[in-house]
Amino acid sequence: MDHSMNKSMSESEISTAGTLTTPPNFVFQRYKRGYGDMEDSLSKQLDLFREEIRKMLSSFTDKQEKKTQEINAKLHEIQQSNTHIEKSIEFLTAQNKDLHEKITRLEMQTKEDKNYISILENKIEDMQTESRKSNLVIKNVPRKKGTKEDLLEMAMCLFQSIQCSIKKHDIKDIYRVRGKTTEKQNTPIVVETGSTILKTESLKMAKAFNIKHQHKLSCKHMGFKTQEDTPVFISEHLTAKGSRLHFLARDLIKSGTYKFCWTAYGKVYVRKDENSPTIILRSEEQVHKLVLQK
Repeated sequence: MDHSMNKSMSESEISTAGTLTTPPNFVFQRYKRGYGDMEDSLSKQLDLFREEIRKMLSSFTDKQEKKTQEINAKLHEIQQSNTHIEKSIEFLTAQNKDLHEKITRLEMQTKEDKNYISILENKIEDMQTESRKSNLVIKNVPRKKGTKEDLLEMAMCLFQSIQCSIKKHDIKDIYRVRGKTTEKQNTPIVVETGSTILKTESLKMAKAFNIKHQHKLSCKHMGFKTQEDTPVFISEHLTAKGSRLHFLARDLIKSGTYKFCWTAYGKVYVRKDENSPTIILRSEEQVHKLVLQK
């Protein structure tokens, strides 16, 4: 066993031993970089930075160009759409103008047609009134089975009751108006006399009889054995329009707007009071205006 390995050295020996055992070729020296190397390094870094910037700018430019192309495409679509809209608006405007002109023409035509229809209606009304000028109507006569001869006998009995000078040969025709339904109705009896003079005389005599007698004209004056007390009325044979105007005229009297209303020769007349002028009623519109004027 080597006892020399365990022997410790003194401080002086350690110092001497370190000097003797370290070889001179293992001594390190500090290396200093030169200025030229730093410039090369910075130049490379700048080149890399420039390349990165160039790539970024190139990518940004590409993206912008792509977006610009997309925007341009959309703008083109919008422009085309606007063009179509403008054309549609122009078409609709022209069409609306045409329709407006057509409506104007139709309104004018309708107005002319209404005026023409009104003229025709008045002519028809005049013709119907003329054809009925010699007729009179007996209303509210109970319906019963019988012939035209039976109707004539009832009418002659009535004329005799009012002391009218009408004879059988003065009556051109007599008939009962048909009802609107099949049910039994007391529809008017139309008597066609030979002249307006006879008709007018009959109406005057009937009016005078009712004024003179307490018991007005009734079925017993027409020879009825039953329903004798059923009242009957004699009036002019008005047209449908005339009957309607006469009904409205009676409403004017009931409302107190006018005091008098009557018919003569197929026309309907009203009068506000004794000192007012006589008004011939020609239409329902005229009656409505008279109501508003009260």
